[in-house]
Amino acid sequence: MGLAAPDDATVYRLNDEQAVVLTVDFFAPLVDDPYQYGAIAAANALSDVYAMGAEVTLALNIAAFPDDMAHETIGKILRGGADKVAEAGGIIAGGHTIIDVEPKYGLCVLGIVHPQRIFAKAGARPGDLLYLSKPLGTGIVTTAAKADQAKPEHLQATIDSMTLLNRHPSHIATAVEVSALTDISGYSLLGHGYEMAAAGGVALRLRAGSVPILPGALEYASQGITTGGAGRNRTHLRDKVAFSDEVSEVMRHLLFDPQTSGGLLLAVAPKQAADMEARFAAAELPVWRVGEVVKGEGVQVVP
Repeated sequence: MGLAAPDDATVYRLNDEQAVVLTVDFFAPLVDDPYQYGAIAAANALSDVYAMGAEVTLALNIAAFPDDMAHETIGKILRGGADKVAEAGGIIAGGHTIIDVEPKYGLCVLGIVHPQRIFAKAGARPGDLLYLSKPLGTGIVTTAAKADQAKPEHLQATIDSMTLLNRHPSHIATAVEVSALTDISGYSLLGHGYEMAAAGGVALRLRAGSVPILPGALEYASQGITTGGAGRNRTHLRDKVAFSDEVSEVMRHLLFDPQTSGGLLLAVAPKQAADMEARFAAAELPVWRVGEVVKGEGVQVVP
């Protein structure tokens, strides 16, 4: 795709029929359960391959564990990751581990895609509709959980969202030939939305009232629970995002919230939108219309 393009993974063309997609991602634990931590980290790493329209083939573990961590705990982390890769149709083919005080785990992932079916952040056109395939709030809810302020059912809903693969939403995006695609992760919906807007030379108009939110996330945001990543996103996007005065500060917290294994943001032509919605419904997968592409630059947030 070229080093100048802010896309979600590296693509290398092998021939007229095949290109490989390569990405890497890892982080420290977000949850206490080691198996769930491994599954979340893996799903997050796999997501970049799906954002490019590719299928996962194999992955390598990337890990750092304290030298006194129980082998059983390490095994659960690695099994959580391996199970997600298997669900994706790929295999774990090895990896590398070092000793570190703070645990870290993730994957280097290889995928395959046809060179003519690669998705990119560029391509959105004025008039396209914007859809999101997962609710926001993973950063806020997991931060609340670390402070023992999250309700168990709220944390579980967040874990369920983070471990849900973006594989089939990517298949649907391929079937309807969406204009542009990216996944939402650490730069927040606004940050990744801005990258899509800048890459396409357009503006995104997001409707805050239509954005899906994880259970409990608004409640915790209203209590002042936010993340350091959200603050950095605000600073970076200060001159790139324009808010309507009617968008509450609490909602802004959600829109700047860094996501782990977030959903796909899809730009689709209006004539294809009904087909896409029908395909998501048939697969019993959620999708929300959250805005539209307009002329201009940056991101506009309206009620």
